[in-house]
Amino acid sequence: ATAGPRSFSAAEVRARCAQGACLVSCHRRLYDLSGFVRLHPGGEQMLRRRAGTDVSAALDGPPHRHSANARRWLEQYYVGEIEPGDEQVPPRGRTGTGCQIAVPVLCGISGPRRAARPRAWPGRSGFSPGTGDLVDWQKPLLWQVGYLGEKYDEWVHQPVDRPIRLFHSDFLEFLSKTAWYVVFMVWTPVVLYLSWVSYTSLAQGNTRLFSSFTTEYSIPVHKYYFPFIFLLGMILWSLLEYLIHRFVFHMKPPASNYYLITLHFLLHGQHHKSPFDSSRLVFPPVPASLVIGFFYGVLRLLLPEMLGLSVFVGGLCGYVIYDMMHYYLHYGSPKKGTYLYGLKAYHVKHHFEHQRSGFGISTRFWDYPFRTLIPEETFKKED
Repeated sequence: ATAGPRSFSAAEVRARCAQGACLVSCHRRLYDLSGFVRLHPGGEQMLRRRAGTDVSAALDGPPHRHSANARRWLEQYYVGEIEPGDEQVPPRGRTGTGCQIAVPVLCGISGPRRAARPRAWPGRSGFSPGTGDLVDWQKPLLWQVGYLGEKYDEWVHQPVDRPIRLFHSDFLEFLSKTAWYVVFMVWTPVVLYLSWVSYTSLAQGNTRLFSSFTTEYSIPVHKYYFPFIFLLGMILWSLLEYLIHRFVFHMKPPASNYYLITLHFLLHGQHHKSPFDSSRLVFPPVPASLVIGFFYGVLRLLLPEMLGLSVFVGGLCGYVIYDMMHYYLHYGSPKKGTYLYGLKAYHVKHHFEHQRSGFGISTRFWDYPFRTLIPEETFKKED
């Protein structure tokens, strides 16, 4: 027989919170968010202030109405039940829908019945999905997801808080993972070196625009133009970042095509399934070098050599900034009210609720002209 959920008294919850744990309740259900507080888009202090309290009303907002995926996510941190009579009344007399949501087995998170089983303390480390999930988490996922067919799109957009293994081969698995600082260490020296090469070459005065068509009306490209060309490259990267994210990473593979589903999961689906897998938040240098080399070749064909190199190095710098920002938006704790604080909340909404919009990562700029901006939430004023 399956054991029932563990019961916790209000005194025990207060004692654990006093020791630094972050426990919250939703009606009688108790959750340990200690492993999640730094990742919360609203900031660690917001969750810390709610430690030991009932958050069922807060889940409905304001300031933010939590999505169905966010409520499923909460179930991963379930640890037991508050003893009868000790549960709190939600603040301001509101009941809210709170955590009252059915959690299907598609997402790999235990549903209401299975969530009632006792689990390891604290929340995050002891979680394991029920046997009813659509994939076997004990085996590499890359070769399994193609068989999900019509269920893939819904499954991949129901995030879980656990690492993903893609390959059977330890070597390929190693190449598919990257620490955030590796991107900075590999590409920053390249940006600095190519910037020096571009500037010194332009200083020789031999680079002219349109020289392949006409010598009389060709335009000289002086070394003083380099910062502006570099900036142009960064702007072009921001556009490319948006286009790749929207039209490549968020393509919807046909349910009948095993290989396209597998490719989508390899490129981006894995990140949406496990958005806080720290080893898969930046692009590995080996495949990145192939993509970067392709775009360098395109610029060489379209522009004079040094002009193309100057645009390219600006774009490469933009890519490095993008990857660093992407990692920070997932694992950083920006100060409330700052640009990065708003961008973090925006990106988390893309993961948990608005997967078909909000494609800008380092900037929301391109979401405006392409009409993919995530709408602001509004709340009716209470009497």
